[in-house]
Amino acid sequence: MTPGARVAAAIGILDDWLAGAPIEKLLTTWGRQNRFAGSGDRAAIRDLVFDALRCRRSCAALGGAETGRGLMLGLLRASGQDLDAVFSGAGHAPPPLTEAERASPRRVADLPEEIACDCPDALAEVLRDSLGNDFRPVMEALRHRAPVFLRVNTHRTSLAAAAAALAEEGIATRPHPLSPTALEVTENARRVQRSRAYMEGLVELQDAASQAVADLMPIPPEGRVLDYCAGGGGKTLALAGRAKARFHAFDAAPERMRDLPERATRAGVGVRRMTRADLEGGPPFDLVLCDVPCSGSGAWRRSPEAKWRTSPDDLARLTATQDAILSSAAKLVAPGGALGYATCSLIAVENRARVAAFLGREPGWHMIDERRLTPLDGGDGFYAAVLRRT
Repeated sequence: MTPGARVAAAIGILDDWLAGAPIEKLLTTWGRQNRFAGSGDRAAIRDLVFDALRCRRSCAALGGAETGRGLMLGLLRASGQDLDAVFSGAGHAPPPLTEAERASPRRVADLPEEIACDCPDALAEVLRDSLGNDFRPVMEALRHRAPVFLRVNTHRTSLAAAAAALAEEGIATRPHPLSPTALEVTENARRVQRSRAYMEGLVELQDAASQAVADLMPIPPEGRVLDYCAGGGGKTLALAGRAKARFHAFDAAPERMRDLPERATRAGVGVRRMTRADLEGGPPFDLVLCDVPCSGSGAWRRSPEAKWRTSPDDLARLTATQDAILSSAAKLVAPGGALGYATCSLIAVENRARVAAFLGREPGWHMIDERRLTPLDGGDGFYAAVLRRT
């Protein structure tokens, strides 16, 4: 496909997204319906779409309209590309620019702050309150692609040995200070999931800040550990790679854990999936981690769709869910045990405010550790706290 044809495909996908369709479904459907497009074309179109979504407000302003065409025009204008070469109307390329489109603003620096840094208008106030002086640099960081990180499975190998194995297949990495198990991929990230190191369980894809959250959790030797909102099991496996304990995973939607047995086998660790009946009738745990549903604002670089579709009403619903999860999980912790609370959110009401509310209504608990990370630290934005039952 020509560059113009790729842009035209991205325009159509973005128009459908603006009409309300989920972006991942749209990309998958486009690939199935356009078998002529090679893997390079599909990857390039995906990159165009996600770059435009991360910068939706500024792209629309630079492109003159909040349409697929406007977003792509703004994206290419911001990157200094020759617009007439892409919007040529030749072959499958988009039609040439109109006079109105040529008159649109030309630089991000000329736009108002919240538009220039692509802050969602609905959450601007809470983001400013939560981030303080970091508001502008954090929002700027969220406009760009996230780094690719790997977690080294120290149950099977060392950081240096994993890096060497990846380098043999042309995948360059470097350690990252957020976690002793973190490698940042600096070259050929798309090769990772086909690499021997990945298929043999030496490494897993996991953000460095997510790894740092797992590092914060106090794992009791030979104790019982529960990942209470396990999802795909990323933090379950991160915990299991650190210590010899008995690891368990639960999720309110069990289908989210369907790949966990295969991933655990590949990693060489044992994890038991739990049902609600198992939890109600079983013994308590020495550590329960709650990586709760949240706005995902710390990971908007990876999932920019949520950046524009989260509202204050969603925050109210999410905080109620977070409170309920903490109260339910607390009942599963043994005396003297620990309760971990984590979000991939930058918004204060989902983080320390929820811990403070829990401590205010649940006697017999105190906080023993806490960490807040933003993209300025190198990984995604995360919050984590560890509470001890007295």
